[in-house]
Amino acid sequence: MATLLTHAVVGAALGQAAAWPARGDVRFWCAAVFCSLLPDVDVIGFRLGIPYGDLWGHRGIMHSLLFAALAGVLFGALLGKSALERAKLSLLLFVITASHGFLDAMTDGGLGVAFFSPFDTARYFLPWRPIHVSPIGVHSAFSARIIRVLWSEIRSVWPIALLLGLVLRLVSARQRPLAAA
Repeated sequence: MATLLTHAVVGAALGQAAAWPARGDVRFWCAAVFCSLLPDVDVIGFRLGIPYGDLWGHRGIMHSLLFAALAGVLFGALLGKSALERAKLSLLLFVITASHGFLDAMTDGGLGVAFFSPFDTARYFLPWRPIHVSPIGVHSAFSARIIRVLWSEIRSVWPIALLLGLVLRLVSARQRPLAAA
């Protein structure tokens, strides 16, 4: 998996696409970062004896596009005030949640990501895999290996995320109402 820090950076960058009312709401930013991290809740399966390659194992159904859609709809419904705002937030939070699986599919280890679970439990990687796989577990988060992993993310993912976030921010700033400026 990619590190939680990089998942959050990408979630915050994608969050720049939100319309102004949401961008000014701390609850939206908490939801954006939470959704970017949410699929990794499946690591509790290791403690429960669920095998890695199982439907409910790591990078299984909770990394799927279906799960991302459900998470997006749930959080969009909680945050949006009108039907249109809920729909827009649902779509954006779906993309943010789905970004987690795509980042994990760019790592050089693991079994791949079950994007189409539960309908197809095959696991996939992307053709471009510049991210060193992150060790799982709190004790591993403070190892020398994590520096190598973070560096692979900082040089390959962060520049793209930061550029994307800047472009999205500039585009959405042009749509900001003058009264809110």
